[in-house]
Amino acid sequence: MHTLYLSCLALGILFAFVSLLAGDLIGHALGGLFDFLSFDVLSPSVLAGGITVFGGAGILLTRYSGLEGGAVLILSLLISAFMSVLLYMGFVKPMDKSEVSTGFSMSELPGKIGEISVPVPAQGFGEVMVKFGAANTLHTAASFDRRPLTAGTKVVVVEVSEGVAFVSELE
Repeated sequence: MHTLYLSCLALGILFAFVSLLAGDLIGHALGGLFDFLSFDVLSPSVLAGGITVFGGAGILLTRYSGLEGGAVLILSLLISAFMSVLLYMGFVKPMDKSEVSTGFSMSELPGKIGEISVPVPAQGFGEVMVKFGAANTLHTAASFDRRPLTAGTKVVVVEVSEGVAFVSELE
C-alpha cells in the first residue's frame, strides 16, 4: 500500500509541474478534444489535488497513526474526498465566476474618460490611460483642441483616428 500512496503523491506533484509549465500548450495541442467531458467537479485541478492528498494522507497515516492497512485506506479516501470538495468550493467554483475579459475595440474609446500618463504637447503625441472593466489600457493620444495636456489631467476621448485617441480636457 505504501507504493500506491507514494505513486499517487508523485503523480500529483508531477501533474502540478506539467500543468504549470505546459498546461496551455497541451490544451491547445488537443484542440478541445475533451471539452464534452467538462464537469467542473471533475476538473483536472480537483482530481489531481484529490489524488495527491490521497497519497500524502496515506503515507502520513501509515507512518504515524499505527492503524491497519484497511483503516488507513478508508481514512485516506475520506480525507481526499473532503479536501477535493474544499478545493472545488474554495478555488475552482469562485474562479470560474471571476473571469473578466480585457478585450475591447478601439471604436469603444470615444466618450470614455481617461487620464494623461505621458504629457501631450499641442502638436504631437502623448499617452492616455483609459479604464476598461477591471483593466487599465494605454493608448497613443493627441490633443483634440491643439492645447498641451500635462500628466495627471483628466480627459475625455473625443474620437479615434488611425489608432490615435484624440482627447480633450474634462471640465
